Amino acid sequence: MAGIPEVKRFFREAGDVDVDKSDIDRFRAFVDEKIDDLAIAARDRARWNGRDVIAPQDLPITKGLQDRMREFAKLESVSDMRDWIGQTLRRPPDDVTFGEETEDVLTEVFGGLGIALARCFRIIDPEVGNPNTGHWERSFALFRLLL
Repeated sequence: MAGIPEVKRFFREAGDVDVDKSDIDRFRAFVDEKIDDLAIAARDRARWNGRDVIAPQDLPITKGLQDRMREFAKLESVSDMRDWIGQTLRRPPDDVTFGEETEDVLTEVFGGLGIALARCFRIIDPEVGNPNTGHWERSFALFRLLL
């Protein structure tokens, strides 16, 4: 499993910000919250299409997120982050079932979301070097508006 140094490297590479152990816990909380949000939206879409199992096309992936997913695939830290995300990704709510292909895509989705989150800090505060609690809370609030 990727550890603290690998996640720190990812945030430096993705958004030119430094994170510490408490920030990594915040990132895990972000991933947990977004897995629920994405799972519920995808579950509803799958049901609308007469399926019980969520397929990749059921995930609410915007063009911007697709672009971040492509950027994630090109990072030097991608291998470590794929491992970390795959091992820390929490199971979805009980009434949601991801197909095997969908589970593979989720790692890329969360890599893309991680890039967007890392860059969000610089949008909120162009001078930030190490995001504080306020930066994290404002970033989460922005994501909650859209996802």
